[in-house]
Amino acid sequence: MNNSIEALVESEKDAGLRLIGEKVLNNQRLQFDEGVMLFERAGLPYVGALANYVREKLHGNKTYFNRNFHIEPTNVCVFSCNFCSYSRIYAHREEGWELSKEQMMHIIQKYDGKPVTEVHIVGGVHPKMNLYFFEDLLKSIKAHRPDLHIKGFTAVELEYMFRKAKLSVEDGMKLLHEAGLDSLPGGGAEIFHPDIREQICADKVDADGWLHIHKAAHNLGMFTNATMLFGHIEKYWHRIDHIERLRRLQDETHGFNTFIPLKFRNKDNDMSNVPETSLIEDMKVYAIARLYLDNFPHIKAYWPMLGRQNAQLSLSFGVNDLDGTIDDTTKIYSMAGSEEQTPALSTAQLVSLIKQVKREPVERDTLYNEIKNYTEDDVHELEVNPYYN
Repeated sequence: MNNSIEALVESEKDAGLRLIGEKVLNNQRLQFDEGVMLFERAGLPYVGALANYVREKLHGNKTYFNRNFHIEPTNVCVFSCNFCSYSRIYAHREEGWELSKEQMMHIIQKYDGKPVTEVHIVGGVHPKMNLYFFEDLLKSIKAHRPDLHIKGFTAVELEYMFRKAKLSVEDGMKLLHEAGLDSLPGGGAEIFHPDIREQICADKVDADGWLHIHKAAHNLGMFTNATMLFGHIEKYWHRIDHIERLRRLQDETHGFNTFIPLKFRNKDNDMSNVPETSLIEDMKVYAIARLYLDNFPHIKAYWPMLGRQNAQLSLSFGVNDLDGTIDDTTKIYSMAGSEEQTPALSTAQLVSLIKQVKREPVERDTLYNEIKNYTEDDVHELEVNPYYN
């Protein structure tokens, strides 16, 4: 046991927070009110130290990343979420983009011979891009590059596809899985509680629908991710309600890989009047998520949203995964005013970023199988090797 963390807990003057610390050290599950208490009463150093203790108990200093790229088929969308800076409603589709299957296959082919392991496909909900359009795309990608893991489609996209095709969630998931869909990203979760959902994204799939789709994927043997959009109009207890629902489903299915807190950004959307959270608040969210989600193996910081230095900082607050190389293939956060306007990092840059804060860089595949541990590699040698750039 780490003596310094024990001493920190023993010296905590707030009895409630001290009890939470003792539960964390004894590997006991936190309850709803305790999660809220951490947000309301705990200082960042306290939750950060506890979260780092859990992170290092689970993963040591290992920090994961993968080599991936994104395809965003369209930003035209039938839904109008108040926090979204990315989509264009269908009536104004000329302001957005729509990629054909051929254009998307051209993006896939650009990576021929390159050591990427994952393509991440998400976008707006376009009425013409239906279930069978994407079934065909998935089959074409797999025929071209069978080893490429396809992580695709938020529950929001999937719910619309299945509803339009008049298929049950289970049948729709089975069809896409058999066509080549390997796992689901975590988008579209936002905040589950209906009081908040009604105000920020009233017309898209609700919490039960989102969880149903992920459960159906888990039941097919697929792994999925989970997200939470924080830092807008939600209260602390809404955040705990959200992660409590995720924890409950994970108890049942064990199908979630990772949890990704996503910070609300207020540029060019209908919630521009809502101030953004501080860096301290952001780090608290990562830390408390690590403490509360005791059945989630990984907590991910999405570096294009946070920026590189803040992503490094998050590695001391419970985070053990920084996503991937991305290769400037996503506009979702850059259009909302994120730190990274052209999100791309080479493998060498990611390795360097992780090593700078004394962590071990480990390249993984989508399912967290280790591909290469870069701890002993010289960053300068990686930087001059085209394979890592």
